[in-house]
Amino acid sequence: MRRIAVCPGSFDPVTLGHLDIIQRASKLFDKVIVLISVNAAKTPSFSSTERVMMIQEVTKDLDNVVIDILDGLLADYVRDVGAIAIVKGLRAVSDFEYEFQMALANKKLYAGAETVFLTTTAENMYLSSSVVKQIAYFGGDISHFVPMEILGDIQDRLMQEKGVKHEY
Repeated sequence: MRRIAVCPGSFDPVTLGHLDIIQRASKLFDKVIVLISVNAAKTPSFSSTERVMMIQEVTKDLDNVVIDILDGLLADYVRDVGAIAIVKGLRAVSDFEYEFQMALANKKLYAGAETVFLTTTAENMYLSSSVVKQIAYFGGDISHFVPMEILGDIQDRLMQEKGVKHEY
């Protein structure tokens, strides 16, 4: 039996913190599905397709990682793909309270999957997609926060949103 895990998130954009959790999950499970969740309450900077392509680029060396898009309930998706775990990264205690509530709700909706929490490394404790977008918006250097393979794409898009063309 293959151990499949789902690693959901918005990944708008994918950060080094996300990549760390994905890489670590890939060592624990036979297959990891990085699941881009659509959140109707948010307006993303990158389309779902662009996020898929960015994650594919930075995980191309991880043979057991695939990327998919979800526009529905996570518990239903986990059941449909036969996953045994939902992998979530935790940066701080404040993340735990929300993620714990979500884990309980998902368990109630589908008892067949456990939520596994991976704590972030110390250097990524403060890191989020929102932080990356805020720094980039004001022209700050985000090279320490996102994978180098997609740095230019992220800078171009976030500066474009501000109306500034990034020069290399």
